[in-house]
Amino acid sequence: MSMAPGPWPCLGQARQAQGDRRVPVCLVAPGEPPARIGSVDRAHLPALLADGVPLTVAPDGVARWWPLPREHRDATLAALHLRLRDRGLIRAWRDEPYPLLDEEGALQAVIERAASRFWGSITFGAHCNGYVADAQGRPTHLWVARRADSKPTDPGMLDNMIGGGVPHGQTPREALLREAWEEAGLMPDQMAGLQRGRVLELCCDIPEGLQHEWLHVYDLALPPDVQPLNQDGEVAWHRLMPVAQALEHARRGDMTVDAALATLDFALRHGLLAPQDAAVQASALEALQVATARAERIDPAPPAQG
Repeated sequence: MSMAPGPWPCLGQARQAQGDRRVPVCLVAPGEPPARIGSVDRAHLPALLADGVPLTVAPDGVARWWPLPREHRDATLAALHLRLRDRGLIRAWRDEPYPLLDEEGALQAVIERAASRFWGSITFGAHCNGYVADAQGRPTHLWVARRADSKPTDPGMLDNMIGGGVPHGQTPREALLREAWEEAGLMPDQMAGLQRGRVLELCCDIPEGLQHEWLHVYDLALPPDVQPLNQDGEVAWHRLMPVAQALEHARRGDMTVDAALATLDFALRHGLLAPQDAAVQASALEALQVATARAERIDPAPPAQG
């Protein structure tokens, strides 16, 4: 008698964080209430205090940085992050601006992308499942990418056709359209058929710190004769794999956690798993899903054509 299928490993990895090892952090500007922007590893508190950062841990267990006026905030944080990078406490530096948002979604500062993991602040990612379908519209093959060995995170692992982080000033959809050319050589007209999937919330400890991210999943059906071609050197190759082969890579952990989750979301929405397996995975994935109304505040639907 065969055993019931268990949840894919990526589902557990998406919520694998030791909450007691981190201290919540609030920024405080004169005349404003505290704005919680994330958390910091307790092991890093001595380094911050030694650097002169005025963090005070209140009786409620929350560290408050006071004062940090808005007019000096970006510059103060940028200088601190460079020092933390030089000490090895901020890793995988990107030179990419990311928004530093509070729990209400208000912008508190603009920071270096790598620093978001140090603070465990909310970030956004966008991934696209590129696929080929049969005459009835059922997916038969998925485009799978292999990350370049030079990538600062997850080098050499398998990935979705397109995927990346969302920088300051872009929506997840806009970031995906930009990444489409950089990662796969696809023009905007080739991306016109983008279809939304779920938005999934990850909160997991990673070597760079804490990944707290909303992953926006999209699908794109491509003609069989279209070959994705990387432009920026961040992808080693793209291969068109039968659906079963791609799903097996995602299930057994050959893909990044983000990519495996996006692939699982695709498989569930397109009915590609056996019923018993689908029921198990759908139940676990539901716990990660961000409500549509909340997600659309970050990634609004494009205006209707016509």
